[in-house]
Amino acid sequence: MIELAVSTTRPRELIDVTDAVVRAIVELGVREGAVLVASPHTTAGVTINEGYDPEVAGDLVRRLERLAPRQGQDDRHDEGNSDAHLAVALVGTSVLVPVADGGARLGRWQRIFLLEWDGPRSRRLLVSSI
Repeated sequence: MIELAVSTTRPRELIDVTDAVVRAIVELGVREGAVLVASPHTTAGVTINEGYDPEVAGDLVRRLERLAPRQGQDDRHDEGNSDAHLAVALVGTSVLVPVADGGARLGRWQRIFLLEWDGPRSRRLLVSSI
């Protein structure tokens, strides 16, 4: 397993971690199969989505903000970040990335993102072969 460090700079953002995951695949020596990319955080998730048009990431953040607003009227969580927990529950905390010939097999426009929803923070991603 490889642990990747990711520093976030805003309260809510998507950070492209594809290149770091690809390097981890090489370091792990995975030639065929898959790797699991997982966030061990309850307020930071992982997703695969369009990576070449920055408006897609912005749209995703704006839509999630509508689904999980900062100040939910019924929120009772002591830390005041129920929105972050909800957004990550919707997106998920891991993705499975297929590997062939020693490289990630993503679609033409796909990239791997860390979804920060309670930043800025220092985050970790775990990459392991399965």
